[in-house]
Amino acid sequence: MDLNNKAALVLGGIWGIGRAAALALAGQGMKVAVAWYDRKSAMPALEKDLAATGADFCILHADLREPHEAKLLAGQTVAKLGRLDLLVNNVERGGWPVVHGPYAPAQWDLEMQTTLFAKRNIFEACLPFLKKQGGAVINISSIAARVGRSGPAASVFNAGYAAANAGVNALTADFARQGAPTVRVNELMLGFFETRHGPGTKGWDLLDEKSKKAILDHTLLGRTGLVDEVARAIIFLARDASFMTGTSLVLDGGYLLGGDKTPAMPPGVEPLDADTRFE
Repeated sequence: MDLNNKAALVLGGIWGIGRAAALALAGQGMKVAVAWYDRKSAMPALEKDLAATGADFCILHADLREPHEAKLLAGQTVAKLGRLDLLVNNVERGGWPVVHGPYAPAQWDLEMQTTLFAKRNIFEACLPFLKKQGGAVINISSIAARVGRSGPAASVFNAGYAAANAGVNALTADFARQGAPTVRVNELMLGFFETRHGPGTKGWDLLDEKSKKAILDHTLLGRTGLVDEVARAIIFLARDASFMTGTSLVLDGGYLLGGDKTPAMPPGVEPLDADTRFE
């Protein structure tokens, strides 16, 4: 998909990964609608930076847990930008064990409503507009779906958050079937990033140095990711992945593989040579 003069709706675009994605897409010549729910104090800086790109943009407020607000947001986006070609479905709410402690019913409900229901609500509201000229959807999820409360991630990922993100994978497959053949739907599964389960978050600052080191040691690349790296992956999925739909792209620095390196091959007790015969 040629992104120039196309229109994107970026959820959670007022801060962190969503903000980086909105600015990167605007830099590609896209018109951008940014949806936000909280962190209003970040809006002036976002407005300034989006204006500096020269792209058409608008910033809209919505509580996407409510289906009628999702429909309103989709309609407002098309009314202001003239079309809709890309949905960056970056809406979630996660509870860090180190921050929130034991689960409370309200925390579980909030994670499910935001991470799952809100994604579904906005997809269903946007799909008719996306189908008009073909487009793409990118569901943002977490490797919590695969690791849950295990190993170094146990202080970061709640079981409910892991379950919700596993549900995102199921939604991605369902959305891809609904969108085919004109709307591609893929999932970007993230590991530990600045502003998201990494530096710049309250939870990260609450971890002791041993816990932080354990996470980095478990990551093959030995660091947390940058928001710009997520933005580049989003551009790839929107612009270049023309034959990819219904699948997940993992961006985690190798956390899922673990930090253990492959050792050198041992010499063995029976090295092969030219005279070796196989029975």
